[in-house]
Amino acid sequence: MGNALEMEAVSKNYGRIAALGGVDLDVGEGETVAVLGPNGAGKSTLLSIALGLLAPGAGSVRVLGRAPLEALRTGRVGVLPQESGLLEDVRVAELVRAVAGMYPRAMAPERAMRAAGVEEFAGQRVGRLSGGQRQRVRFALCVVGDPELLVLDEPTVGLDVESRRSLWQEVRSRTAAGRTAVFATHYLTEADDHADRIVLLAQGKVVADGPVAAVKSLVGGLEVRCALDGANPALLAALPGVLHTVIEGHAVTLRTNDSDATLRALFATYEQVRQVRVESTDLESAFLSLTEGGRD
Repeated sequence: MGNALEMEAVSKNYGRIAALGGVDLDVGEGETVAVLGPNGAGKSTLLSIALGLLAPGAGSVRVLGRAPLEALRTGRVGVLPQESGLLEDVRVAELVRAVAGMYPRAMAPERAMRAAGVEEFAGQRVGRLSGGQRQRVRFALCVVGDPELLVLDEPTVGLDVESRRSLWQEVRSRTAAGRTAVFATHYLTEADDHADRIVLLAQGKVVADGPVAAVKSLVGGLEVRCALDGANPALLAALPGVLHTVIEGHAVTLRTNDSDATLRALFATYEQVRQVRVESTDLESAFLSLTEGGRD
């Protein structure tokens, strides 16, 4: 199997602002890859360049072995953009069937509507749909061409729990069959649950790239979580083994490379320590640690 997406030394500037700075990225066929990063990290710019919607300032891009726009024109790429308009006066089923007719080897429109969960309102006009229903229609349009590569930008915004579950079931069924999915999201739980691999951007550069467990391990250590009254940030930061502290009201999280020493010192320092637990570093903690300073 080859690569569905190849980016080599890709850079893009907006005036004096570097949106991407020399990004190298290979996505293999059959992978599900989450592109994460704080606002302004370059996620949308990266996806736009991958789709040929933006030209890179420097570097090269190949999609399924072709130039991005060529891959799009041949119907091999399905796109779910973060924002896109829909024809308001047509019925959902009419729209899906019309778009299917534009592809050389589209799936049955009814199959796409079922995958996106739009069958129940297929006879309604698009202009009367809720925001979540519109997003489901966009997903139906994304998959109806039976693409080899899905590019999804914040795909589950506005969706309810059941609709999110259905969307990810469809994505995973496609990648299990050798298709590829690349998605950007702010929902870190979705990346943790559904991505084979995470690409983490900060200030236009890749700061981590690998399986979820490997990205978490870059931060290192464990987390001691507890409830504490009158937490003193400086005092907690000085406890043995502590690498990083987060205090949110009574909730305290201490990332540590020596949880035993941290716990002994914590109980010796504070009399009222409650709800203590020790956990592996989660994706949110890794995200925050690896992207500090990554916001515009």
